[in-house]
Amino acid sequence: MTLTPYARYGPDELGSVELLAVALGDRALASELLEQCGDASSLLAASPATLARTLGATRAGRLHASFALARRALSEPPVRARVTSANDAAAWLVPRLTGLAHEELHALFLDRRCGILAIRRMSQGSPDHTLFDVRHILGEAVRAGAFAILVGHNHPSGDPEPSCDDLLATKRLAEGAALLGLELHDHLVVGAGRWVSMATRGDLNRVPTRFPGA
Repeated sequence: MTLTPYARYGPDELGSVELLAVALGDRALASELLEQCGDASSLLAASPATLARTLGATRAGRLHASFALARRALSEPPVRARVTSANDAAAWLVPRLTGLAHEELHALFLDRRCGILAIRRMSQGSPDHTLFDVRHILGEAVRAGAFAILVGHNHPSGDPEPSCDDLLATKRLAEGAALLGLELHDHLVVGAGRWVSMATRGDLNRVPTRFPGA
């Protein structure tokens, strides 16, 4: 039996064009698509409509769905995985928020032992804005039976520096959570290959954090 390069060497030994060619079954098409997108990261962020210009609607839909499935697999926690640090939070939020061409806000809802009760996408917006609905977030926290909340959103520009609006919205969420007896552990902002923890930076100094050792 003749082994394919993928079966013989595995994905780590293949370049982006070769990996995409395996998925599409057409190396020339894979090369054309990557050249159009620029790199693998931009390919991951491409919309179905953008992919369809090169692949056609059916192939574009299949490829985009495979990217969405990969993001979901990376971000779904095992039963009651614990989040006890900003690094733990990033492990769940960064895969969900990487490679998007628009802003999204996601939330982790935690029990008293920092176990994950649920992960929810709270909003989906434009390339430079997404809705930060404090009432909606707190409502989901109550429905999940959460003790604490941790949120994260992305900046498609690649710069993870929190904006003034980000800081203000975080303050409102912390205040609203406190009124309900909930805790806001952190707010992560995800950029291109980097992320910022507002709690670690000290932006949440006035907000009680209960990560062990925080």
